[in-house]
Amino acid sequence: MKRIYLVGIGMGNIETITTQGRKAVEESQLLIGAERMVQAFPDYQGEVCYAIAPARILEYLTSHEEWDTAAVIFSGDTGFYSGAKKLYEAIEHQKGQEYQVEFIPGISSLQYFCAKLKLPWEDVKIVSLHGREANLIGAVSNHNKVFFLTGGDYPVRRICEILTDHGLGEAMVSVGERLSYPNEKIERASARELSAKDFDPLSVMIVENQKLIRRETETHGLSDDLFVRGAVPMTKSEIRSISLSKLQLRKDDIIYDIGAGTGSVAVEMALTAREGAVFAVECNEEALDLIKTNAELMGAWNLRVIPGMAPEAMEALPPPDRAFIGGSKGNLGAILEMLIQKNPVIRVVINAITLETVSEALSQLSRLGFEDVDIVQIFAAYGKTAGNSHLMMGQNPVFIISGEMR
Repeated sequence: MKRIYLVGIGMGNIETITTQGRKAVEESQLLIGAERMVQAFPDYQGEVCYAIAPARILEYLTSHEEWDTAAVIFSGDTGFYSGAKKLYEAIEHQKGQEYQVEFIPGISSLQYFCAKLKLPWEDVKIVSLHGREANLIGAVSNHNKVFFLTGGDYPVRRICEILTDHGLGEAMVSVGERLSYPNEKIERASARELSAKDFDPLSVMIVENQKLIRRETETHGLSDDLFVRGAVPMTKSEIRSISLSKLQLRKDDIIYDIGAGTGSVAVEMALTAREGAVFAVECNEEALDLIKTNAELMGAWNLRVIPGMAPEAMEALPPPDRAFIGGSKGNLGAILEMLIQKNPVIRVVINAITLETVSEALSQLSRLGFEDVDIVQIFAAYGKTAGNSHLMMGQNPVFIISGEMR
């Protein structure tokens, strides 16, 4: 059976490859990899193929039968955001030919960079930004140390700009450019300072943040007394707790709070979806200030305030996973249509006090094809002391309506 080594060669400088990896390359008759990495072996005597895509590599392996052992090389470590995974899956699904595949690990950029910084990495949160969306603020707000593989739309400068825009400009950032190469460079400064600088595309970074999101409890329903209220209506603790449960939030969800009021629901959503992001849409000027105040007071650094009227104010926002609608200003149908346009499988929760709003919500959810539509009426009464007695003071009943697109 033909043998294929999948070899992690470290940072790119041949000195970072392990002895085991070097031996695997030397005993192979065929060496495959990106041109930059293959050229790190100038004394290699076998056949060479410059290829990166799994389909191209597999095509070459199957169309050239004159080898018994081949080495496919990858930068860094084969188990750390490596192309080795996809290639192995392609080999496993190949019909008509079986190969003996062996993974040989290398030194990852995370290991190398942390060693350079004299920083332990067992507690580092890892985020890759190579061609993928990620909630930067959620990651940094919840972890003391976050490692970023930068790239594409998220170079170092852009990440630092985002951190600065969200109140994390004082977080310390370490940037490693062209690690292991002769022109390697490591720079350390605040996110705000580095937001004005450009770096090599071959860069990684570690953000160290002491301004973490913290909350004393993990359950919904923060006390109403914790929020600054002003004259703006606020969703009460009991209603808020049930509404959030109906949303079925996940830790990395992107969430809209439409008609956010004081921001009590938005803040609790932000604290629950700690690695996600919450966009609080509100058109009332006093309410906008209250949302910002409450977000800062509670440490909800992954909450962004969006001034304006929905649905127009939602146009430039990223696609949401969940949406809470506390107020629609008569635009409920248009709001739901835009939510579906942004995410065809979105889940929504609508709070209503009047029967007219309930009727409109049910009608629109039915018209647009929402499934598992559920309606719950919640009536809460609060105790009040009157002399030596205790009275229950009833509040207006609230309807909580939920539904999901599939």
